[in-house]
Amino acid sequence: MEIFVGSLLEGARQATGAVAVIDVFRAFTTAAVALANGASRIVIVSTIEEAFALRESGLGQVCMGEVGGRKPDGFDFGNSPFEVSGVDFGGKTIIQRTSAGTQGIVAAGGADRLYAASLVTAKATARALAAGGSERVALVAMGDSGVARTDEDELCALHLRNLLEGRPGDPAAVRRLILAGGEIARFNDPGRPHLHRQDVEIALDIDRYDFAIRVRTEDGRLVGRAEAP
Repeated sequence: MEIFVGSLLEGARQATGAVAVIDVFRAFTTAAVALANGASRIVIVSTIEEAFALRESGLGQVCMGEVGGRKPDGFDFGNSPFEVSGVDFGGKTIIQRTSAGTQGIVAAGGADRLYAASLVTAKATARALAAGGSERVALVAMGDSGVARTDEDELCALHLRNLLEGRPGDPAAVRRLILAGGEIARFNDPGRPHLHRQDVEIALDIDRYDFAIRVRTEDGRLVGRAEAP
C-alpha cells in the first residue's frame, strides 16, 4: 500500500485512491458527534447558500457549520462538537458547510473511496481505509481554512499513517503535542465565545467512536454516513 500524506486544499485536489480528509478542529469531530447522536446522514456542501437551499427544499432539516469560525446567521448550529454533544438528532439529515473540512471533501474529486476523518474516529477510519483494498491511500490534513497547516490535522495524518502501517501509534503523545501547540490558545480566548474549551476535550478524545464517516455521492450530493467496522 502506497500512503500519500498531503495538506490543505491542494493536497485534497491531488489525492487519489482511498482518501481521508482530516479536520480535527472542528468540522469532522462535530460531524462524528452528530452522527453518534442519531443524525442519519450529513450532506456536505461548500457554501452557505447551498445549505440554505437544501434545507428550504426539504432535503435536510439542520444547517450546521461556520464561516470564519462563527455560525452563520440562519444556521441551526455552529461548528462546535460541544454545542451538539447534548442534541438528539433523531434520524435527521444535517447539511454541513465549513471553511476547511467540507471544502476538502468537495475538492477530493479523485478519490475512489472517501472519508471525513478526525481523531475521534481515527482507528475506525484506518481500518476502513485498509479494508477497501486500495493500492493507494491519501491522508489530507486540511489545516486552517485549507490554506495554513495546523498541528492537530498534521498529527492526525501521521497517527493514521502509523495505524495503516501496522504500528499502534501513541494517542497520548499526539494529544500532548496538540495541547502544547499554538492552536489551543484561541479556545481559551474570552473574545471568541464560539470556541469552547470543551471542543478541545472532545476533539482530543481519540477513538471516542468506533465508526468511520464514509462519504459517497448520492443523487449528485456528497453524503457522509457512519460506517461501522
